[in-house]
Amino acid sequence: MSAGGASLTPARARRIREHLLSWYDVHRRDLPWRRTRDAYAIWISETMLQQTRVETVIPYYERFLARFPDVESLADADQEEVYAHWAGLGYYSRARNLHTAAKTLVDDFGGTLPDDAAALRSLAGIGRYTAGAVASIAFDRPEAIVDGNVKRVLARRLGIRDDLADRRVEDRLWAEAAMLACGQRPGDLNQALMELGATVCTPRSPDCPACPLRHACDARRAGDAEALPRKASRVRVRSLRAVAVWLERQGRVLAVKREAGGLLGGLWELPGGDLEPGEKPADAAARLIEAGLGLHIEAIRSAGSVRHEFTHRRLRLHLLRAEAEPGRVRRRGFSQHRWLAADDLQHLASASLTRKALAALHP
Repeated sequence: MSAGGASLTPARARRIREHLLSWYDVHRRDLPWRRTRDAYAIWISETMLQQTRVETVIPYYERFLARFPDVESLADADQEEVYAHWAGLGYYSRARNLHTAAKTLVDDFGGTLPDDAAALRSLAGIGRYTAGAVASIAFDRPEAIVDGNVKRVLARRLGIRDDLADRRVEDRLWAEAAMLACGQRPGDLNQALMELGATVCTPRSPDCPACPLRHACDARRAGDAEALPRKASRVRVRSLRAVAVWLERQGRVLAVKREAGGLLGGLWELPGGDLEPGEKPADAAARLIEAGLGLHIEAIRSAGSVRHEFTHRRLRLHLLRAEAEPGRVRRRGFSQHRWLAADDLQHLASASLTRKALAALHP
């Protein structure tokens, strides 16, 4: 099976580049990370923008740079403070990798981001896309980027109708993007591709008459733009149930910190965990807190529930209130614990699910 569609020639790539850059100069959105050539600020923005909407990222980006304006300030920070400034963006491994990479930059690169993609990819959390984005936007390197927007634009323009899950299709898209990046203003060219996909060549109801590539777009000519790019069937969303316990002792509430690594690693939460099939929330709470903290609990009562969507999981989190019997906390699977005044729980670095639970339990 081929990757479909006619490949770019140098002449065709040059014409696409000219149309894209002319369009971008007029129609690009005024975004804060487009007002700088500082590689550090661009790196932060590209990391935040992974799987996160532009509108959501802007205030986080501005607050993060106000607190950590350069590599050194980020490297010197406590990881928990980094998490606190990231809280709400999700995918917390991104924040952990930023912190780790900043330390590497101080130790091995003199506190400066390298100006080539290969060296950038040696840093924690920087893959092919982020390396290409930073190298092209900050340093004018002719490096390609391929994200969801770029895939959509190229698949439609070139008529690539094979499944994106096929490795040959992925390789083809990177090769076409690399040809487009080999010219003047590679950073602006890459941003133009992403901008076009975000604002005009959208997944549903693309605004084809406004597209600078419309005259030679294969999908527009064939009338199947909305069907491209083709993707494999989506993974079925699993429904899960878990508990979180507002556990009190002498007027204070217990918070626990997950061990580093893995989903939500290094973040604070209320104690609890997943329910077994058919298990009642109160029984699960007693089991999990004894197993994970060595505590017996009493006066267990329901406090409602909250729902939360992960990428391929739909979670119902049962909220419980309980009291801890006397005894020393013996942690298993947690790195820290604290007994805190209720209002202080809001200041911990925690995931959006935990903050949702806290808002329901202590509005």
